[in-house]
Amino acid sequence: MGRARRARRIAATAAYGGGGLAAGIGALGALGYGVLKVEARIARRLVGQPFDGAPDDNGTYGAGFGEPVELIVLGDSSAAGMGADTPHQTVGAIIANGVSALTGRPVRLTNTAVVGSESSGLELQLANALDRVPRPHVAVIMIGANDVTHRIDKAIAVRHLETVVRSLRTLGTEVVVGTCPDLGTIEPIPQPLRLIGRRWSRDLAAAQTVAVVEAGGRTVSLGDLLGPEFYERPKEMFSADRFHPSPAGYARAAAALLPSVYAALGVWSGEGDDDRLPDSRRGEGVGPVAVAATYAVRDPGTEVSATQIAGQARGPRGRWAKLLRRPHDPVPDRQDDSPSPDGTPTGTGDVPPSGDAPSPDAPGESKATPGDPRPDQAPRHTIEAD
Repeated sequence: MGRARRARRIAATAAYGGGGLAAGIGALGALGYGVLKVEARIARRLVGQPFDGAPDDNGTYGAGFGEPVELIVLGDSSAAGMGADTPHQTVGAIIANGVSALTGRPVRLTNTAVVGSESSGLELQLANALDRVPRPHVAVIMIGANDVTHRIDKAIAVRHLETVVRSLRTLGTEVVVGTCPDLGTIEPIPQPLRLIGRRWSRDLAAAQTVAVVEAGGRTVSLGDLLGPEFYERPKEMFSADRFHPSPAGYARAAAALLPSVYAALGVWSGEGDDDRLPDSRRGEGVGPVAVAATYAVRDPGTEVSATQIAGQARGPRGRWAKLLRRPHDPVPDRQDDSPSPDGTPTGTGDVPPSGDAPSPDAPGESKATPGDPRPDQAPRHTIEAD
C-alpha cells in the first residue's frame, strides 16, 4: 500500500473514531518486536542524559505600535524548546521575533507545550492556552515524535491533533502544524529500529497533513528538520543529549515554519494574503491532499494547505490541496503570469514529482484559489482587524 493510501486510511479511521492497536506492531512478528525492544534499550543507553526541562519562553517579543499579536505554541519537547540554552533560542521565540519584525507589532507568546507529550495531551494544552488567551491569532503545533516512540496507534494520534485544529479554527485562529519529524535521523538509534522509525514517522506525518488540511489548518513538513545538515553536522545540530535539536537545530526548524506563519497571518511579503499560484519551477502544484502529503514528507520545509479548483474544494480523491515550497532565497518573478492559450494558468496542476513541471493536459489543472472557509469556522481573526 502506498503512503498516500495509508495516509488517507489513517485520517479516515481517525475521523470515524477507529484505531486501537499499537502503531505498526501488528505487522511485526513476535521475534521482530523482541528485536525492537532490545534495540530500544540500546538506544536509551546511548542517548545522553536528559535535560531538567526547557527554558520558559512565555512573554512578549519585539516592539511596535498596536495590540500584541497573540501566538500560542502547543506540542512536545521540540515545541517546548528542550535543548535550547535560553528562551530566545526556542522555535516559539524565533517565530515571535520574526512576526514582530515583519508586522511592526509586539508578539505575545503563550507556550503550553509539555516535554514528552503525545498527541493525546494537546486538548489539555489548548485548554490551558485559551485560559490565558481566549482568541489567539495563530497557533503553532509540533507533535508526533512521542506517538511514534511510544507506539501509539496513528489513527488515535491523528484524531487528537485534528480535534485541536478544528477547535482552533472555530475560533478563527490560524493553525500551522509542524508534522512529525523523521526519527531515522537520530544517530544513537541502531538499525533496524531507525529504519522502522523512519517509516512510522513519515506515515504519521502524511496522515497528520491529510487530517490538518481537512480541518482547515496548514502543515509544514519538518522531516529531518531541513537537514542534510543534521546528517553532515550532527554534533552541531543536535544538543548534548544527542536526541533533541540544539539551538542551531531549532533555528532551522523555525526557518521552515516562519514563512507559513507569515502567510497564515496574511503578512507574507509581496504575496497578498497567501494567494499566489503554485510555481512549477519550484516543484509546486495542486492535487489531492493525500498525494500532496506524500510529496511533502519527502521534501522538508514544504507547506500543504487547502485550495480550490474551478470553485470546487474537493475532487474524486478528496480535498484539493496546494503544495508550496517557500524558499529562503527569493525566486525571480516570472515574466508572464497570464493564462496559457488553453486557459491553464502557469504554475498550477497536479502535484508534480521531483520538481517536474506538470504537463498542460494534467488532470485537474485549473486556477488555484485560497482554501474555502468551512461553515463551522469563525471569521478569520486577522491582525489587521484588531
